[in-house]
Amino acid sequence: MTSTLFRSLNVLSLEQAMALPYMTMRLAEEGMRVIRVENPAHADPNRYVGPEVLPGTNGASAEPGMNAYYLPNNLGKQAITLDLGTTQGREILHRLIQELPVDIFATNQRPRSYQKLGIDYDTLMGLKPDLIWVGITGFGPDHDEAAYDPILQARAGFMELTGEPDGEPMVFGLPMVDLGVAEHAYGQVMKALYRRASSGTGSRLDISMYQSAVSWMVSPVMLVNSFDEQVTRRGNTHPFFAPVSVFPTEDGYVYLAVGSDRQWDSLTGLPGFEALAVEDFAVNASRIARVDELKMVISSLTRARKTEDLISELNTVGIPVSKVNRIEDVCNDPLIADRLVSARDPRSGVEIRVSPPPVISEHLLESDMTLDFPPRVGEHNDLVFGELGYELSELQANEVI
Repeated sequence: MTSTLFRSLNVLSLEQAMALPYMTMRLAEEGMRVIRVENPAHADPNRYVGPEVLPGTNGASAEPGMNAYYLPNNLGKQAITLDLGTTQGREILHRLIQELPVDIFATNQRPRSYQKLGIDYDTLMGLKPDLIWVGITGFGPDHDEAAYDPILQARAGFMELTGEPDGEPMVFGLPMVDLGVAEHAYGQVMKALYRRASSGTGSRLDISMYQSAVSWMVSPVMLVNSFDEQVTRRGNTHPFFAPVSVFPTEDGYVYLAVGSDRQWDSLTGLPGFEALAVEDFAVNASRIARVDELKMVISSLTRARKTEDLISELNTVGIPVSKVNRIEDVCNDPLIADRLVSARDPRSGVEIRVSPPPVISEHLLESDMTLDFPPRVGEHNDLVFGELGYELSELQANEVI
């Protein structure tokens, strides 16, 4: 089940790749009707990225266009095709805006395409003045450079902060710029909905992936820009606290984080850790100054313990610690396992399960959350265009869909 709070709202999204699809999937989780628009000849390229995981039909080994990379960010949506390069295609889009009616229009097309496709702010707001118009771009509406997540990780300084001190800069293990801008856009949409509810006015929301990424860099930017401090990659250690790092165990790894001298005293009071209670490590500043030596000493102690035993010991004295989990471990975590979002494909019977939303809401506590399976290309053409009175055969003959 999904939330009923926003069930009356319609979202029309000219989307591809990850950043915008992830944002609109979050809106679908809130109960909104999300209709993704794709070009009939050139559908979302992400549909064809990753393993082909659905069985094929008529002797085909797998179904193309429903690949693994596409699926998780498109749960709960409907899909239509529309050629906005044609006059009729643009006319149909404009009818959808007015007659569904559409509450939120979103796009991650490059800004130079807005007017050509008939999706620019002025045109759509002229059709529906209380529309919430959302444009996600790489660098803002006045800049038309192409942008991919790792490029923005590099430009925003993320890679300078990721990796070993003597190693190459590294990208993060997830597309954090894509995911981060999606969450920032989600928050701004909710703010715009509140504004519309209180004043009746629409909004233009231009969300820059670059600005979104840099907005997370408050501490590094302050240190460099205000105090001329050098900030660079430190591997698994922390610039201000020690010991904070990955440590080996007999059967794996843990991440241990001591955030105060009081926690350090608790650690040194545990059986087997008494050797750490020396003057050189007594205060945090001293431990930071000897961080490499400190890690070697602690590693020699943790390596002799099983992961679960070590975690139990540290938890008893309130020291933050975690096993370094595999993804399988995360899926089986009791805080996550019962909240996974599921979707079953009515055509193949395949069920997928993805991570839950970040907020524990009442409707999630009542029962499992389920969403419709990610849509195929143009799967809902008949439904959506039928609501406007169009005959599909006519639109297909005109090569509009």
